[in-house]
Amino acid sequence: MHIYNVTINIDESVHDEWVKWMKEEHIPDMLATGKFTQALMSRVLVKEAMGGITYSVQYQTKDRETLNLYYQEDAERLRKESKRFEGKAVYFRTEMEIIHQQ
Repeated sequence: MHIYNVTINIDESVHDEWVKWMKEEHIPDMLATGKFTQALMSRVLVKEAMGGITYSVQYQTKDRETLNLYYQEDAERLRKESKRFEGKAVYFRTEMEIIHQQ
């Protein structure tokens, strides 16, 4: 299993609108690609020196090949949808492989 993690620092001026958009539109759109089996959205409790509020959204997928398909088929389109928050959000993306789970 793999995790596609997106860490986002969102400006407080658009925070509520962004959270609503994530819950009602973006995460459902990501899951609708059929490439992710679940999503977990968490608030990061460490305060950032740059301000804003930070979140981590983890999308679980079955393997690297499926994640590559997401990049090829869906990533560009779905990332464009976040343009409304341009200048108000900083995104940092990482990929992780699940080694052990209990």
